[in-house]
Amino acid sequence: MRIERDVFDELFVLELANNHWGKVERGVKIIREFGKVARYNNVRAAIKLQFRDVDNFIHPAFRHRSDIRYINKTLQTQLSKADYAVLVEEVRKNNCVRMATPFDESSVGLCEELGVEIIKLGSSDINDWVLIERVAQTKKPVIASTGGSSLKDMDDLVTFFTRRNIPLALNHCVSKYPTEERDLELNQIDLLRHRYPEIAIGFSSHEYQDWTFSMAIAYAKGARTFERHIDIEEEGYTMSPYCSTPAQTDHWFRAFNRVKEMCGGPGTHRRRIPAHEHAYLDALVRGVYAARDLAAGHALQDGDVHLQIPLQKGQLSCREFIRGEVLTMPVKAGEPITLDHCDAAVARAPEVRAMIEKRGL
Repeated sequence: MRIERDVFDELFVLELANNHWGKVERGVKIIREFGKVARYNNVRAAIKLQFRDVDNFIHPAFRHRSDIRYINKTLQTQLSKADYAVLVEEVRKNNCVRMATPFDESSVGLCEELGVEIIKLGSSDINDWVLIERVAQTKKPVIASTGGSSLKDMDDLVTFFTRRNIPLALNHCVSKYPTEERDLELNQIDLLRHRYPEIAIGFSSHEYQDWTFSMAIAYAKGARTFERHIDIEEEGYTMSPYCSTPAQTDHWFRAFNRVKEMCGGPGTHRRRIPAHEHAYLDALVRGVYAARDLAAGHALQDGDVHLQIPLQKGQLSCREFIRGEVLTMPVKAGEPITLDHCDAAVARAPEVRAMIEKRGL
């Protein structure tokens, strides 16, 4: 059975993460700001939340450990189910795809309850099979980041979801926050595309300088879903250096539309050549001219013709001249040899004859 992968095609995942800082109003504001940017640029965007059942996620003996950053931030940004429901509904209202990263099995259930459309597996969970099996029970499309993963981890994950006919995308990801340009390893996209040709491949970007170049390179290499952390500049809150503001995301989307235009159609088949390109090239093609007076019934050979520009309408070009064409009427030296002058094989094909009669001067 064919796995539907179009759900990931040209999908931009905007990672809200915990940048709401436990405040629903701030989360709503971020969603609205980025929803506008996605709509103005006519891109398909998902806004992704992070779900944790905090009361059970952290061992009771460590809940007081404010010196452990992950525990401290998880506690500081805790939201209720009702709060998450407000944010998910706001994503829907802003015409974005509802998406979340569940970090425990209970949070997978919350994804189902709130109508989350795509589930994300973080790099740290790519071999957490208790969580993965619970995610698979939802039958929802999954995007998995591959930061720090072995080939076996990825092979196992692809096999698992493929056998269950669950759409899966793999994101090339370097788990450094932020990531220096020299550490991006974008050639890994080539590896993923060749190793998993039936799986959508994406790029999760954590640079803090210019990420338009990396997106352009990733797209040209075949990545079709992209992820960035997002935030807004607001007094009282510190924005992480790997997050994008609405203005930066607007620039990113505009750059994507230019990159897509430059890359053109898919690389799986020859592009459609437009008429203006044919016309331009026809002006550069040499025509067949008589090198001397030639009589009717003469079979043309190399010494009988000059190949010269310009090419004229109805004239044989260097592309059609194959030697041995028999003249059906005399031609004077310097005259163009046209379809009407000879018994050329191309003259017997109506569509080819029509093309030759239209091209040139």
